[in-house]
Amino acid sequence: MIVLSFLVKIREKARTVGKRVVLPEGTDERVITAAAKIVELGVAKPIVLGHKEDMERVANDLGISLKGVEIIEIAKSDRVDAYATKFAELRAKKGMTYEKAREIMTKDPNFYGAMMVKMGDADAMVSGSDSPTADVLRAGLQVIGTKKGIKTVSSMFVMELTERQDTYGEVLLFGDCSVIPVPTSEQLADIAEASVVTAKSVVGMEGKVALLTFSTKGSASHPDIDVVIEAGKILEERGVKFPFTAEVQADAAIVKSVAMKKCPDSKVAGTANILVFPNLAAGNIGYKLVQRLAGANAYGPLIQGLASPINDLSRGCSVDDIVNLVAITAVQAAE
Repeated sequence: MIVLSFLVKIREKARTVGKRVVLPEGTDERVITAAAKIVELGVAKPIVLGHKEDMERVANDLGISLKGVEIIEIAKSDRVDAYATKFAELRAKKGMTYEKAREIMTKDPNFYGAMMVKMGDADAMVSGSDSPTADVLRAGLQVIGTKKGIKTVSSMFVMELTERQDTYGEVLLFGDCSVIPVPTSEQLADIAEASVVTAKSVVGMEGKVALLTFSTKGSASHPDIDVVIEAGKILEERGVKFPFTAEVQADAAIVKSVAMKKCPDSKVAGTANILVFPNLAAGNIGYKLVQRLAGANAYGPLIQGLASPINDLSRGCSVDDIVNLVAITAVQAAE
């Protein structure tokens, strides 16, 4: 099955790189279960932040073993002082003191986990099963920061189709679905560029980008459409090497017969594999409809633009969702 082939490839690659992935939410039963499964599958070396006795009690009740899972109680950690010192240094211009930084490091697992990545004590972080996206992103931005030359942090879902792959392909990438509510033209262009990198590093796929809106090549007129058209012009000015089309409706982006009628001169329309949505509402609604109505597997959101991989889980995630995102994040860390 297609659904297995993608996971098999990701898990095989994750096993070969052996990355350390920190999971800050050790109070979540799903995280504890996932950590044990991660060790069993060998897709990463999990580090879980939480109270050891409590976690072992939960594991015992569930009948699972935490052998091979590194557990850190942050309040007792001998790294707190070093982390607090570094965080105070990073945020000095924002008025951060050592005392305040130390309080954050001992009380906020997301910040402690992000600092582990920053200081090289872990390679990546996966959080969000029990934290809002904003909390995970805040830790990532304040501690890890953005990649050199990157202004926009965004997100991407890998949508693995289980039906009609002959028509739409095995995998589509959807962005941005969880970070920027109303992107500017420049941000849409940034999302497109970052998504092509994600497509190559995670899926092994050459990206073909469609910047979506409710018009195809002048079929409607509205300021919201102008934002998307301008994003296409920015990509042209940047001289990007990947193929893209701007101002295209979803059906024309992925259905060849529709593209032939609406935009026959486009080299991307009808075959796009990266869909950049015009705003967060469209992206979030779009991926969830495809996931629920079409039975697609949604992996992510993968956060794009940070200097090191920090990815965000949905609070409705399953154990397998956690395991799969950890494997993908480990692959990202290797890249």
